[in-house]
Amino acid sequence: MPQAAPANPSSPAAGATPAAGYWSRPAAELIGQLQTTATGLSSDQARERLARDGGNSLGRSAAASPWRLFARQFYSPLVLILIFAAVVSAFVGEGQEAAIIGAIVLASCILSFTQEYSASRAMEALKERISTRASVLRDGRPVSIPTEEIVAGDVLTLSAGSLIPADGIILEARDFNVSEAALTGETFPVVKSPGQVAPEAGLALRSNVVFAGTSVRSGTATVLVVQTGNHTVFAGIAAAIQRKPPQTEFGTGIRRFGSLMTQIMLVIVVLVFVANLLLERPLIDSLLFSLALAVGLTPELLPAIISVTLARGARTLAGNGVIVRRLEAIENLGSMDILCTDKTGTLTEGVIHLDGCLDADGASSAQVMRWARLNAMLQTGLKNPLDEAIAAASPGNADLGRCTKVDEIPYDFVRKSLSVVVREAHSQDDLMICKGAVLNVAAACTWVLTATGPVPLDPQRRAALEERFKAWSAEGYRVLALAIRHLPRQRSYGRADEVGLAFAGFLLFLDPPKPGVAQALAAMAARGIGVKVITGDNRYVAQHLAAAVGLKAHAMITGEQLSHMTKEALFGLAPRTDLFVEIDPNQKERIIAALRQHGHAVGYLGDGINDAPALHTADIGISVEGAVEVAREAADMILLQRDLGVLLAGIDDSRKTFANTMKYISITTSASFGNMISMAFASLFLPFLPLLAKQILLNNFLSDLPALAIASDNVDLDQTRSPRHWDIGYIRRFMLCFGLVSTLFDFITFGFLLGIARASAETFQTAWFVESLITELTIVLVIRTRRAFWRSRPSALLARLSVAVLALAVAIPYLPAAGRLGFVPLPPMVMAGIVTITALYLLASEATKHWFFRHEQRRAPGHSATHAP
Repeated sequence: MPQAAPANPSSPAAGATPAAGYWSRPAAELIGQLQTTATGLSSDQARERLARDGGNSLGRSAAASPWRLFARQFYSPLVLILIFAAVVSAFVGEGQEAAIIGAIVLASCILSFTQEYSASRAMEALKERISTRASVLRDGRPVSIPTEEIVAGDVLTLSAGSLIPADGIILEARDFNVSEAALTGETFPVVKSPGQVAPEAGLALRSNVVFAGTSVRSGTATVLVVQTGNHTVFAGIAAAIQRKPPQTEFGTGIRRFGSLMTQIMLVIVVLVFVANLLLERPLIDSLLFSLALAVGLTPELLPAIISVTLARGARTLAGNGVIVRRLEAIENLGSMDILCTDKTGTLTEGVIHLDGCLDADGASSAQVMRWARLNAMLQTGLKNPLDEAIAAASPGNADLGRCTKVDEIPYDFVRKSLSVVVREAHSQDDLMICKGAVLNVAAACTWVLTATGPVPLDPQRRAALEERFKAWSAEGYRVLALAIRHLPRQRSYGRADEVGLAFAGFLLFLDPPKPGVAQALAAMAARGIGVKVITGDNRYVAQHLAAAVGLKAHAMITGEQLSHMTKEALFGLAPRTDLFVEIDPNQKERIIAALRQHGHAVGYLGDGINDAPALHTADIGISVEGAVEVAREAADMILLQRDLGVLLAGIDDSRKTFANTMKYISITTSASFGNMISMAFASLFLPFLPLLAKQILLNNFLSDLPALAIASDNVDLDQTRSPRHWDIGYIRRFMLCFGLVSTLFDFITFGFLLGIARASAETFQTAWFVESLITELTIVLVIRTRRAFWRSRPSALLARLSVAVLALAVAIPYLPAAGRLGFVPLPPMVMAGIVTITALYLLASEATKHWFFRHEQRRAPGHSATHAP
């Protein structure tokens, strides 16, 4: 390894960033310029540089400060309109009106702020649990630190599965392959090694440099960090392109819903304002009334409700063993209708046992066991449960003491094998021991070891080996092959030496089905989720396991078939296929993409290096806490236990979160929409405004208070039994249906107040304020469930808030400050009439609900449940 260059008076200041083209300069020169050593920085040096240069953050924005978050509440166009209205009122002498509008706006913003701030703090706490870490040399010792604390001059130690956190040059490397698809788009890993390249070398040609945002596929390396944070190539590309992640299905639905409400709001507001001017009503009153209508029609708390609901959902998921990395993923998990997964650890126990070490003839062999142990114990690549099973089956290190490791040819996903070369004291030759997939190892063999010694591996013997492999695989065994080769002593070995091997025997591993997995898969099917197995294992093992756990196994595609399949053919076959077997890592992404093209919401569960592309491609990438870094970083959610039961609970929680979000939208598009439409029409025919602007704003504010408890509301079991999808057509139909019912009862109220009670303008406004607020509160009980409302209990918080606001609605006309808001006490007859009309409205809405859902079921058989509020 290069040593630190001697200091000289012209050296740059400690930690100075080298000039462009650092990849073309000697490592020793860079070590000197960065004022570091080949064994890394001291802790004090690292602290100083972190304080001076800032954290190694790849463009991630820090959490918004409370003041910034509070100020953001006032950036809403509706809030700005109301502030403008208050200023206009004050300017024309309506100071009391301006003060009331200002107070309501401030209260709404404070309410929204407290909810969003609480949600953001909760999410920051959850993110701390899954922060990415890196291994660096500090004070000459390897330590694990958060990637944000890496500074220029640090020395990283990287191995298979590591996510590379910064740009740097390679000091040492061993069979080091890096996936740079995130930067160059190159699918296959590239080989990296120490050295120098030309200053003009392009990104893809800098073979001695690693870049932030890429990942290690195989091998090990030590790297000198040269660029961090916004100075990395990855950050530069991201800043230049400024691409946003694709919008989720739920995000698209929210945007379309906002567009729909905006169109309706603009039409109604403009028509009402113009009509009131034509009726020669005061300009300021008409303007304020029109603006208040706009606020009443708009679900202005929707962003806060979504933030609170998703944050609460994330906390609930965390309590059940699922950590959310992206809040939007909660909605995607609820809409997932296909789950693609490997079998190991998910469908099986994941605790692999070595069940047999057999020679080429199928007899138990101590010599095969010894060779397997040497291979497993001396390899230094990625931790492998198969190697751990070999070590556990034969404890002790007696075999290792007599052998010296000479070299190693690490595992890769093309060869599917790993070789270790050992040297025994009394032998003139070195011994290569190769372990890997049966067909791949057999292809590298020209001999086979028998009881009488090595003989040529002719087609007949090769066929016999394959038959034994198939028979054991059909019994559920994971089978590896072991082969050896004696070679003349030399200093190092490579993949070119992995030829002419002698087939020595088989290793049989057993990973039995996980207890309860059949029930978990049945529960998945009951929730409308199909499970497809994508595995690198052979077809016989996969079929045996599928039959054991109750999965369909008749429709199967192998990796070889897939490699010759066109995109169109895979598009047609993927949804009808249950097992994808003998699959190469690069093929997983193709399968996920084909399923998504069919309109499925696809989840992918994986924890390996080769799972990262598929995790990126899936609608919902799911990994586990013990996964390699690159898989965890690519995932949207992390399971604290690799268990389908945990995932099932997460799916149910996600569907509850979706259902509660839709409840608020349903509330807004029923009573609120109907009331505002009624008010707009009434203003054209009444000799006075049906409600004053300040009364509309107060009504809107008070009706939104219980909505904040929607996040904690109970959800009926039937709401979690099918995938949840956004449907803007459903929302439009729901709004028109329930809005018309609300409008009908508003007109009945108008008739009662004008024709029977002979109400004055003040009494009319007070009575309708009370009635409209009560109906908005009671309708929540009806539309929050598809069942009869008295059979579905709301959460305690929602019930308490609704009752409190209901009591306040009845009491407002009698409070001391009622006069300032334009309210007067209501006669007993008027109050009795309001209560009667509200009760009839509640019953009519309940009947309408049952009719509506029956109609929806006839419109789309089998899908109505996916859209219910």
